[in-house]
Amino acid sequence: MIALTIDVTLRQQAFELHVRETSAVEVLGVFGPSGSGKTTLLETIAGIRTPDTGEIRVGDRVLFSAAAGINLPARERHIGYVPQDALLFPNLDVAGNIDYGVRHRHHSLAGVLPLRSTLIEILDLGLLLERRVQKLSGGEKQRVAIARALMTQPAVLLLDEPLAAVDRARRDRILPYILRIRRDLHVPLVYVTHDEAELNSIADRVIHLEAGHVVGRSAAP
Repeated sequence: MIALTIDVTLRQQAFELHVRETSAVEVLGVFGPSGSGKTTLLETIAGIRTPDTGEIRVGDRVLFSAAAGINLPARERHIGYVPQDALLFPNLDVAGNIDYGVRHRHHSLAGVLPLRSTLIEILDLGLLLERRVQKLSGGEKQRVAIARALMTQPAVLLLDEPLAAVDRARRDRILPYILRIRRDLHVPLVYVTHDEAELNSIADRVIHLEAGHVVGRSAAP
């Protein structure tokens, strides 16, 4: 399993994010109340925000190092990021959204057809491929956004409260799809939520954030 190393400090006016964590598990959960810095942490890993100090590494690959002057742009980090709002392209159908990441990076779609088929099967998207995104439910949009992110073959997948926009009944139906990603694809996940039940279902290790700082760590129950 590839280790994700995060040792960063980022200051934003009165708020300071300070996280030091090395994780070599399939799913690292990030838990905390609203405003604790969960999304800021994901955006820092993804390259959307730049820390003031520290280092971010995936395995031996340095994504950010203040000391060495390294700050890879988001497009070069090989990080998949699914924000709370799935941000699908409304002018494309489901198939077009899934394929966008590969085409945007100028990769051949033919080379990833086996992966595409696997994702469509794991995330149960076969009957949705020709559907416009405006006609998708919140849970369906999240599944499409996850497939699109995984099509880029990321080293790590960041999920920011992927079930926050759906009700409890739909959460219980969607969570098994995410568990299949963990089981079948073995892509390391960083999974953000404020729902302890979700973390108990999916995470191997959890860090607890409050006001930008890690205040606790726990293993899967």
